[in-house]
Amino acid sequence: MPASPALAPDTVLASIGQIAIRVHDVARATAFYRDRLGLPLLFEFPGLAFFMCDDTRLMLARAEQGEHDHASSVLYFRVGDIVAAHARLTGAGVQFEDEPHIVHRAGATNLWLASFRDSEHNLLSLMQDRPADA
Repeated sequence: MPASPALAPDTVLASIGQIAIRVHDVARATAFYRDRLGLPLLFEFPGLAFFMCDDTRLMLARAEQGEHDHASSVLYFRVGDIVAAHARLTGAGVQFEDEPHIVHRAGATNLWLASFRDSEHNLLSLMQDRPADA
């Protein structure tokens, strides 16, 4: 396999700046992400809503073309305490598909997930790398 060409520093992919989430009802989805998940709403524009999740911006938007009208990729929200986050979100009306559970054991840590759907039926998940003895 040939070696990859060297990339200039300004062309190296460093992080995700924004993720577009396809929705059918922007107002309903905005209420879900703001009121149930507690994400800060940055601003709205007709047919769009923008939120911050740490240093990644989430854009809620209707599909502009029919072939783009499908559920989004699965978003995994990193949390400090998955059990507490699950309880808080359940109390806010989020309906989970499963309880927090281990999906991978990696020596000193275990990867825990708990999945739910947003108001538009996009699959989302909480994730935490927890110490194996927790």
